[in-house]
Amino acid sequence: MEFYQRPTQEILQELNTPQQGLSGAEAQQRLQTHGYNELQEAERDSVFKLLLETFKDPMVIVLLLAAAVQLVLGEVIEAVIIFAVLVLNAIVSVVQTKKAEGALDALRQMSAPSAKVLRDGVTQSVAARELVPGDVVVLEAGDFVSADGRLLESGSLRVDEGMLTGESEAVEKHTDAIPEDVALGDRKNMVYSGALVVYGRGSFVVTATADKTEIGKIAGLLASAEAKQTPLQRKLAAFSKKLGWAILALCILIFGVEAARVWLGGDTGNMTNALLKAFMFAVAVAVAAIPEALSSIVTIVLAVGTNKMAKRHAIIRKLPAVETLGSTSVICTDKTGTLTQNKMTVVDYFVPQKTAPELPDDHAQWSDSERRLMEVAVLCNDSQINEDGAEVGDPTEIALIAYSNSKNLPYRQLREQHTREAELPFDSDRKLMSTVYTLDGQRLLLTKGGPDVVFSRCSRILVNGQEQPLTPDLKEHLQDQNEAFSDRALRVLAFAYKPLSASAAVTFDEENDLVLVGLLAMIDPPREEVYSSIEDAKKAGIRTVMITGDHKTTARAIGKQIGLMDENDIAVTGQELDRLSDEELDRKLEDIAVYARVSPENKIRIVRAWQKKGKITAMTGDGVNDAPALKQADIGVAMGSGTDVAKDAAAMILTDDNFVSIVSAVAVGRTVFDNIKKAIAYLFAGNLGAIIAILFALALDWINPFTPIQLLFINLLNDSLPAIALGVEKAEPNVMRRKPRDINEGIFAGGTLRSVLMRGLMIGIAVIISQWLGMQHSPEMSVAMAFTTLILARTLQTFAARSNTQTVFGAGFFQNKYVLGAVLLCFGLYGLTVLPGIREIFSIPVAFGWAEWQRAAGLAVVAVTFMEVWKLTPWASANREKKKE
Repeated sequence: MEFYQRPTQEILQELNTPQQGLSGAEAQQRLQTHGYNELQEAERDSVFKLLLETFKDPMVIVLLLAAAVQLVLGEVIEAVIIFAVLVLNAIVSVVQTKKAEGALDALRQMSAPSAKVLRDGVTQSVAARELVPGDVVVLEAGDFVSADGRLLESGSLRVDEGMLTGESEAVEKHTDAIPEDVALGDRKNMVYSGALVVYGRGSFVVTATADKTEIGKIAGLLASAEAKQTPLQRKLAAFSKKLGWAILALCILIFGVEAARVWLGGDTGNMTNALLKAFMFAVAVAVAAIPEALSSIVTIVLAVGTNKMAKRHAIIRKLPAVETLGSTSVICTDKTGTLTQNKMTVVDYFVPQKTAPELPDDHAQWSDSERRLMEVAVLCNDSQINEDGAEVGDPTEIALIAYSNSKNLPYRQLREQHTREAELPFDSDRKLMSTVYTLDGQRLLLTKGGPDVVFSRCSRILVNGQEQPLTPDLKEHLQDQNEAFSDRALRVLAFAYKPLSASAAVTFDEENDLVLVGLLAMIDPPREEVYSSIEDAKKAGIRTVMITGDHKTTARAIGKQIGLMDENDIAVTGQELDRLSDEELDRKLEDIAVYARVSPENKIRIVRAWQKKGKITAMTGDGVNDAPALKQADIGVAMGSGTDVAKDAAAMILTDDNFVSIVSAVAVGRTVFDNIKKAIAYLFAGNLGAIIAILFALALDWINPFTPIQLLFINLLNDSLPAIALGVEKAEPNVMRRKPRDINEGIFAGGTLRSVLMRGLMIGIAVIISQWLGMQHSPEMSVAMAFTTLILARTLQTFAARSNTQTVFGAGFFQNKYVLGAVLLCFGLYGLTVLPGIREIFSIPVAFGWAEWQRAAGLAVVAVTFMEVWKLTPWASANREKKKE
């Protein structure tokens, strides 16, 4: 049996704890056995090791080899540029990794620094890390609980356990055993490390410390949760490996063919030069094929997406999360504060023989019963709303005075008109609160509490201003009304009063023989905008699942109200989930729309179950209990009002705690992924054109059309600007009307590969013709012509790359001003390469003039025109129809 299921005396015997607490010597001995009460830090990789990890990528290895070769051949500038790019990418990767390690640090800092503990019969303050199982700890309002334990005493003790349960309302504690199996949030005779005492006093015996506490278990889950790669990261990693091996094989093939040609030619005198030429061809292919700036460009495009999301209240902590959002097919969301307003609101009331479904806004129209109901609600109440709108006090009591204000009866006005004469504070044993006021010349005890408790203490009821006996029929009617409210997941309070004599002493005994006035029902209502957002998510093929620490009835009612639950959907509790095997959960998973009273283990299991089905899963949360699932999810979404632990474990933070912002961010994420694919297609189409030209020249034994410095200039500098400009392209039509993309879909799916091949072929043909024209003058001129055509064609290709289906005019020629700016800047960069003193570096002879530039530019324009015309062909039309589906 668990500790909460057993009486305290039995637990003290098991822990061998005497009434006066442990002795100092015994505490020291147990400290050696159990260790310090602190979370252990896992060993972390060094910065040097993380740096080395970034250089394992096959594409990076090929670039390193190319740079080393360039260095051996004396091409120092080319080698330095490649090394600089790789080192910069490695540094960015390591910085992001180190930032992600903050979750456990934040969790560790939640431990209380000291605790008041009973040792040798004396209460003394000790460092919380020195607590051991069996210690008796004293609690007072304002204390942080420093270890898990079973309560021994509780004097109106109320504890905020929101960091574990996700619920903001403080829990009333008691010391009685709870024989049935209940969820952590219902173990009201236990306290847990990291919780805050908000009211009362008490003491507990420590039952668990360090990693054995509930927070320690969460730390273990957090450490074991897998940090998921985004779909794009997985696709780029897989593609990089294939590309790296393909380039290596192609380079070996080129070198082998050329070497065989030299060998079979028998020209042994020029063999060294011929082999060197063959080797340089192979290096040129490697440099031309690898998009050196791809990683940096993807990072920049993702950063642009983060700025867009920030404007929609979504702060991205980890850049890849932008793209992951676009792939999301399941959103596991919290209820309180995310789907709801996190603000208790009175939504209904009941008094006998009420004449209107709602309390009239004009309180002059109120009946005597309605007036007395509001008087008790406001005056038997300790909360207040400051002039600046700040709310102070219990959320339930705040709802009552806010309701009074909304009905044009300012609560301050009522309190200023009457003076409180006495009070009986709320406590967990009575479950009542009472105050004494003089109203209409009569001294009254005003009482509020749970309906069942108040009903049992009432003997009369106020009907139309007249006190009548509370008959069994009337009481049954009241209970039916209370149940009707409960069926709607409303929280209900009952209100009563009792006339007192002028000299009567106010004691707890006076809270009997009361006059019942009526009921007020309240709920944390859904956000108005949530209804349409859930519908938008459905249209986008996204499944929304509610995971909450609230009770099943409340969660289910909210789920149905906001349209989250369909006719065949069901709700389950954490305990019901625990009884399901993995196979049973897998079968029922897609029918479960609501999970209630869940534990941290439940949350991470739900996320893993969806991931097992191949679904990209987003998980929201704000408490410590959410952190493991936030880390395990493909995209963890923390609330801005949540704990630092949750924020550190998440990839995205919502500044407004609003579900609507998640759906809005998904739309941005889908657009960002589309734009990343456009940038990738732009880069590879240009590189393909260069490779085609190089291989053609090799086959015909022409001079190499490009020098390595020319290719590096295009890849690293010239191509970067247009690729980044494509990253801010507007959303494609119906971006939120298509299903989430298949996680097995490649980065060149959806017609992208066809576009890359077509555009690359057009560029390659234009460059081949340009080189042939240049060879009529000289080999040097052919290189200059090929370089000019390649750089201009790749730059102008930016317009074609804006969409695979829409022409530049269909997409709006002036819609993306960044594309226009990037193209103009690229023309300017090219202009620098023909300036005196610089043109020699780029192998552009003096004889290259205006006439040659016109020929090269004309070929580039023709190539891009063909790209646009192709979009109007049946092949592009078929792709367009497929994309609409």
